[in-house]
Amino acid sequence: MLENIISYANNLEQVLDNIREGIIAHDTDRRIFYFNQEAEKITGFTRKDVIGKDCHEAFGRPFCGNLCHFCSQESPLGENEEYITHIQTRHGELRRIEMRTTAMKDNAGNLAGVLALFRDVTGILNLQLKAEKPGGFSDIIGHDMKMLEIFHQIRNAAAYDYPIHISGETGTGKELVAAALHNESPRRNGPFVPINCGALPEGLVESELFGHVKGAFSGAIRDKKGRFELADGGTVFLDEVADLSKPVQVKLLRFLQEGEFERVGGEKTVSVNVKVTSATNKDLKKEVQMNRFRDDLYYRLNVIPIHLPPLRERKSDIPLLVEHFLQEAARRNGQKPRRISKEALSLMMGYRWPGNVRELQNAVQYAVVKCLGNLIAPQHIPAEIASPSIGIQPSQKKLDDSLIRSALERSGGNKVQAAKSLGVGRATLYRYLKENRMG
Repeated sequence: MLENIISYANNLEQVLDNIREGIIAHDTDRRIFYFNQEAEKITGFTRKDVIGKDCHEAFGRPFCGNLCHFCSQESPLGENEEYITHIQTRHGELRRIEMRTTAMKDNAGNLAGVLALFRDVTGILNLQLKAEKPGGFSDIIGHDMKMLEIFHQIRNAAAYDYPIHISGETGTGKELVAAALHNESPRRNGPFVPINCGALPEGLVESELFGHVKGAFSGAIRDKKGRFELADGGTVFLDEVADLSKPVQVKLLRFLQEGEFERVGGEKTVSVNVKVTSATNKDLKKEVQMNRFRDDLYYRLNVIPIHLPPLRERKSDIPLLVEHFLQEAARRNGQKPRRISKEALSLMMGYRWPGNVRELQNAVQYAVVKCLGNLIAPQHIPAEIASPSIGIQPSQKKLDDSLIRSALERSGGNKVQAAKSLGVGRATLYRYLKENRMG
């Protein structure tokens, strides 16, 4: 009888060792009691390295990343859960894995441990990127080689908690990249909190970021959490970070160094666990040279730089983007998707797009409204795209009434968006409107 049990156990282990998924099991104290051959192959760790050890100690970090249910009482383990995470192998290599966890119960129905099945999907993503899979990556549209490189950077950088700074012209999709970095990271189940630093009221920037206590200033009728507290366990995205004032830069620097801050008017130190991603359309290094941005904060934020190319440098993506925006417009309006003529697409391919992808989206939306049939022709696209000013740098572009009226019409009267689509500064547009009595 004992021989049969031993034989059965050996056969079962042989079966599990031939499964093409890694298997790891540990008890409620996180002590590992099973680790199959595929798990050894994926992680680089042997059974001897991990059996009987605390999961966190065996791998030098939580195997499940920030999704470990044994690190927080606020995140109970479900019966079955699936997610993507990243691990670091014994040799220091980052691998993207698809994991499925199951709660193991004893005869009384109490939690006895966790069984996790996982497979390495790093190679699958690499093949998708090399094959220039249509549709892009993590909601970012593009298959130009420059964008494929960005996708690789996102995948590699997302696994780390180091600060990431995204640079690029207005309208290149910096917030989309920030969201992708969050969604591809172990923090994906935590909050993603975007903050437009340039849009915050001057006197309330510090309060918005770090919160305030009751009575800190006129109107502070209760304690309020700031954006950093709201992002605890997730990611803060500081858009237009160059617009922060010097005093706020000092407080942000301290947070990056120590992970702590005080609310406005408060004395209690607050600690939160967030990843900081920032972005700007300005040259941050030049801002440092002009003494408008602290150099020590620049080096803290710019640990991993990602630069987004302007649309004029990846024109092969224009047909893909146009098709995406046409499909999007059809879904939103409950209509059959419009098609675009070769002539209209040719004009779009020849335009410099100073407002980048955002301007292209506006142009497609304008064409959808103007086109009464199913085929978008040259006469349906904005006049400036087919005008003789094609190829002129945004700073050299001359404004005229028709261009401005067209831009304001597309933006629904929003002057900030109209200025961006025209490729000029907001102040320039306001000045023109005032001088020509148009607004």
